[in-house]
Amino acid sequence: MIYFDNAATTGRKPDTVISAVTNSLKKLSANPGRSGHKMSNDAAMTVYKAREKVSDFFGASGPENVVFTANCTHSINFVIKGVLKRGEHIIISDLEHNAVVRPLVTSDIDFSVATVSLTDDNVTVNNFEKLIKNNTRMVFCTGASNVIGKRLPIEKIGQMCKRRGILFGVDAAQTAGVVPIDMKKADIDFLCIAPHKGLYSPMGLGILIAEKPIPFTLIQGGTGTESINLIQPTSLPERFESGTVNMPAIAGLIAGIDFVKQKSTEKISDHEFQIVSYLYESMRKDKDFEVYTDGFDRYSYAPVLSFNVKGKPSGEVASYLDEKGIAVRAGLHCAPFAHKKIGTTENGTVRVCPSVYNTKNEADYMLNVFKSIKKL
Repeated sequence: MIYFDNAATTGRKPDTVISAVTNSLKKLSANPGRSGHKMSNDAAMTVYKAREKVSDFFGASGPENVVFTANCTHSINFVIKGVLKRGEHIIISDLEHNAVVRPLVTSDIDFSVATVSLTDDNVTVNNFEKLIKNNTRMVFCTGASNVIGKRLPIEKIGQMCKRRGILFGVDAAQTAGVVPIDMKKADIDFLCIAPHKGLYSPMGLGILIAEKPIPFTLIQGGTGTESINLIQPTSLPERFESGTVNMPAIAGLIAGIDFVKQKSTEKISDHEFQIVSYLYESMRKDKDFEVYTDGFDRYSYAPVLSFNVKGKPSGEVASYLDEKGIAVRAGLHCAPFAHKKIGTTENGTVRVCPSVYNTKNEADYMLNVFKSIKKL
């Protein structure tokens, strides 16, 4: 199978990640931080090593600020529901995933939606700043759209937030491991990561890096520390890690970060972008395709491409590609704001996202398959 659905999860994991998971199940199958025996201690040291690698990779203040969650959506909920109180205001973008929008709607938190310019980052920053109120506590936005790949000017938004005394959170589900992220340089207070995507780790693991306090917790329980105390610990990371962490996935994360560092984020991004750009240019010149951006600049977009074959439902196109051995995603991609922005709320889009393992020859094969789908 040609797997082009890497925006959902990287379909092929490095052999080193698979080996690390297997080794964890064989030699580290003990509850880290809960027991005093050697295997438990070794597991705890592995978890700490993972925190160090994450902290270093994203320019965080230290490993203690790295929290392991169930997934990126849980990380986002920890931030939004753990920081904001009723009566406070948050600003998001018009490209957000439901992982950001739904917690706000269901929590009855006041929020405003800033328009992202597809051509001028300064306009985007100004659109955020114009929405600031006296009670604005935070700006939270995606690093890049999971529908059209548009990257937001994170560093400029972070600088604006710092200047205005507002917290800044980023959903890095589509950018971590693909786009360089330095939390200090970008003035990011909360970074939410889906490591099973750009960091090639197993699914079932999320990361939250918290540089500022999160007053409220969504989950309370056993943390392996302060067990005599009936109140949840206040220190990180234990405050947000009730219950047993996903030890095999964390072991795989270590290998995944090493893999990305060895390849380099820049080279991975260049490789993936070449494939997406090649597909984009081929489709843009073909009247039977519809694409949704006027350009695809290397530094303005992540390697995520949405398109449609004119006159055909996106789901039908994806099913046909699946029959030909090509995996893509079709529909609304859990991001109704983005689809409203590009006018695809009825049909959704077909989405292609390569990984480091995909090739230009695979892109050529897909384009050749389209020659027959247009005749159906």
